Amino acid sequence: MKQKKIVMENGREFYGEGFGADRESVAELVFNTSIVGYQEVLSDLSYTGQIVVMTYPLIGNYGVNDDDYESKFPSMSGMVVHEYNDSPSNFRYTKTLSEAMEDNNIPGISGVDTREIACLIRDEGAQRAIITDSDTPLSVCLEKINAWTFPKQCVKQVSCKKRWYSRTYNPGYNVAVIDCGIKLNIIREMNQMGCNLTVLPYDTDAEHIMKLAPDGVFISNGPGDPENVPEVQQTLKDLRGKVPVFGICLGHQIMALAGGAKTYKMKFGHRGGNHPVLNLETGRIEITSQNHSYAVDEESLKGTGLTVTHRNLLDNTVEGIEDKEGMMFSVQYHPESAPGPQDSNYLFEKFLALMDKAKREREVLKNA
Repeated sequence: MKQKKIVMENGREFYGEGFGADRESVAELVFNTSIVGYQEVLSDLSYTGQIVVMTYPLIGNYGVNDDDYESKFPSMSGMVVHEYNDSPSNFRYTKTLSEAMEDNNIPGISGVDTREIACLIRDEGAQRAIITDSDTPLSVCLEKINAWTFPKQCVKQVSCKKRWYSRTYNPGYNVAVIDCGIKLNIIREMNQMGCNLTVLPYDTDAEHIMKLAPDGVFISNGPGDPENVPEVQQTLKDLRGKVPVFGICLGHQIMALAGGAKTYKMKFGHRGGNHPVLNLETGRIEITSQNHSYAVDEESLKGTGLTVTHRNLLDNTVEGIEDKEGMMFSVQYHPESAPGPQDSNYLFEKFLALMDKAKREREVLKNA
């Protein structure tokens, strides 16, 4: 393996061996604490513009397979691991992780102290970094790092360019999906629950969506700053109260902005499969999968008609909001990722119930 290094914005250098694509990459450096699921992390489009440090020490040991991708074209900027295993033992694997990363032009580095890097991010916050050849001078690395800024068009980059369909047998609902970088397992989950989906580009306006006569609208996860997608904010403003809307992750943040609230960038974000979240309506605690850099400012929710429904028990950040009159609700975490029992399905069931209620109300008005 070729000798590589990762250099952080603070000047720290970590030397190791390269895997995946043999190229240089500058991006925001973040960490993920998941024990398993590196294929899902690799292919989650929400990591666009980011190099991900995996804190679990052994990565690659079960390879990757054709069924567990969260997107068709992964766009992560790089992966950093402590120990990379290139001899998978899982019977389902079809490629090694390195081969999958090479296919998608994603560089990786192994053999570094990921625990120390994660602690630096925890203490100093997410920062820019570069994966490069080991002999690249530090001064050149820092110059390239300082010249890099987080791209503002991430959602435009990963959203579909034309509408497409995901159908299921015996459907009960037709859902319009605003694609900001949607994870495929969200689509699988809604198909399994009887929803035919029409997946639309992120900048599709409310008028076009309503012409499709959907039973509900879903707004997906995605990368970057929610303030950089004003088109989706406007669409949600125009849809409020007209049709049930459910949002996840970036969709949650955009829903808050559309309602008049504010968002802010967190010090190092939430990324992992073990975040405890309290459901304020039931008192139950859910262990959730998360991946986000931004959060909703709770103080700014006052007077918007949006109320807090879920709260993170690690730092008290807002994990869910709802506008009952406007038929809108969202969560910050990923209920479709199922890090534990399938107890997060109630959120999809809530969406179905909202669509059922709206259908009945339309029938009453039609027959009046």
